[in-house]
Amino acid sequence: MDEQYHYQQRDVPPHPHKAFRLGEGKISGYASVFLGALSLLAVLAYLYPSYLTTTELRAVYNAEELQQVLKYGMYFSLFFGLLTFVLGGYRRLGMAGIALTGIAFLLGGWQIPVGPVAPKALSLGVDWLILAFLGSVFIFMTLEKLLPRYKDQVILRPGWGLDLWYFVFNHLAISAILLYANYHVSHFHWAVSDPVQAWIQALPLWVQVVAIILAADFVLYWEHRLFHEVGFLWPIHAVHHSVEDLDWLAGSRGHFIQMFSERAMVMVPLYLLGPDKAALDIYVAFAALQAVLIHCNTRLHFGPIKYLLVTPWFHHWHHSSEKPAIDTNYGAHTPIYDWLFGTLHVPSKHWPAHYGTTKPLPRSFMGQLWYPFACWLARRKASSADQA
Repeated sequence: MDEQYHYQQRDVPPHPHKAFRLGEGKISGYASVFLGALSLLAVLAYLYPSYLTTTELRAVYNAEELQQVLKYGMYFSLFFGLLTFVLGGYRRLGMAGIALTGIAFLLGGWQIPVGPVAPKALSLGVDWLILAFLGSVFIFMTLEKLLPRYKDQVILRPGWGLDLWYFVFNHLAISAILLYANYHVSHFHWAVSDPVQAWIQALPLWVQVVAIILAADFVLYWEHRLFHEVGFLWPIHAVHHSVEDLDWLAGSRGHFIQMFSERAMVMVPLYLLGPDKAALDIYVAFAALQAVLIHCNTRLHFGPIKYLLVTPWFHHWHHSSEKPAIDTNYGAHTPIYDWLFGTLHVPSKHWPAHYGTTKPLPRSFMGQLWYPFACWLARRKASSADQA
């Protein structure tokens, strides 16, 4: 930690035109649009489950029970849409929400018969997208409103739309990511030890979960550190760090190369350990929730837990563009490896004043998609010019 550094308070610019206020119709309008869009996507997923749902996730939820959730989602979309006309504001959003829900009704609504699903190797994870979005909004947006770290940071912060697009893209691509990860991990069959896996499976469930967390985080720590400290790899990871206002949605921003790489690499220790399915399911749920939580705009105090698990306070410093915080706090699950390998930065009385990258990145999805390739081409041209 740099003892000479002068820590400052974060100044959050006001965006009054983007804020949600009761009685304007804006809350109702956005609620109607999102519920209408999610309802239409859900109906399409029920119509074409082989192509729009994921085999792994279908084994977890009851499709018939979720139709009741769909039913109420459609009716609430209509209610909020009509409410915009009563309140007199954001009627276009209300009309859009009503239209989306109307199409969902015409296609069969929540009454589409549920039957056997023929699995496809590749499909769009529409079911994963819907459930993840609803769960994240309910849990994490509520947390940010009740216990915000920066009270003046609005939900529709700068870059919010871009991060929503990343959220959609990454969740729809889940089948492709899992397919690649399984293909990648199959190359490590030579390292599988039956005695080791039998020993792991004989351990108590909670010990297996702890072992998975530690093993997975060891791989994630070093992969994360390489993305930061190897110049060739940094432009890929810089996309994730380009977020300048952290919240629950910010963690979704990430280049597809990083998304595929992280999922593939973290599968290796899980494959080699061979834990019980119950332990693996607990880890997957834990990792998914923690990945969102650590980016949240919340002042929630985790007490002594913050010394064992990565929390928003710890990870926010990783996203800081301030000098002493750059290239620190690589852990995804626990700070242990940062402590062991000398990359820990935890000024206990301070939070970051600045987020993002020291060099601005493009602010569009396509611009950020191309950014690593542009950097590599520029480096190649510079190298060729030096040789000439």
